Amino acid sequence: MKVIILAGGFGTRLSEYTDNIPKPMIPINDKPILCHIMQIYAKYGYNEFYVALGYKGEVIKKFFSDFKTKWNINLIDTGANTMTGGRIKRLKDYIGNETFMLTYGDGVSDINIKDLISFHTNHKKMVTISAVRPPARFGSIRLEGTKVKAFREKSQLDESWINGGFFVLEPSFFDLIDGDDTVLERDPLDKALALNQMMGFKHEGFWQCMDHKMDKDTLDSLCKKGKAPWLK
Repeated sequence: MKVIILAGGFGTRLSEYTDNIPKPMIPINDKPILCHIMQIYAKYGYNEFYVALGYKGEVIKKFFSDFKTKWNINLIDTGANTMTGGRIKRLKDYIGNETFMLTYGDGVSDINIKDLISFHTNHKKMVTISAVRPPARFGSIRLEGTKVKAFREKSQLDESWINGGFFVLEPSFFDLIDGDDTVLERDPLDKALALNQMMGFKHEGFWQCMDHKMDKDTLDSLCKKGKAPWLK
């Protein structure tokens, strides 16, 4: 099964890095996060990747020109200003009429890819979206007037489910994408939902996106301590 990785965004919230390199090339423990993401799939035997390039795509091309691996890595220019849905649409001819996987180029998880695919196969819908609980950044308090009635340290238990970014999709999903200006998280997924063609795979384990430098530092620290769940 082929894997699309969206790697063309501008990464403006990490501009201290992305002024020079695209976000998927930001190193986590001296290896681009893009390689960490590929490793998540390769662990389960899925190593045919289609990387949708945009902003500073030439940096990714240069890196992989010297990258020694048995993985099948295809680097495809999808336009500097193309939206996430549009990037997927541009890869339609590469995917063909096959079920495929999709993820973003800035998040890691210890999600079980085989269980994700099995879930998708069993429910027979067009879209499987992974549901995760976001890492809690703050402790919570409950107030009665100005009196603190309860305090709870940081916990994921009170957080709602969010899109974890690990998808399994049927090729009919391409038909829900209009063109380059289409944002994946809006029209296409809204349409799939309206058609009753979306199911959520709940992942209770580790998940972390890299939106800010604090996130990068967290991932670096986990790797250096040998406690990176997605590498186990």
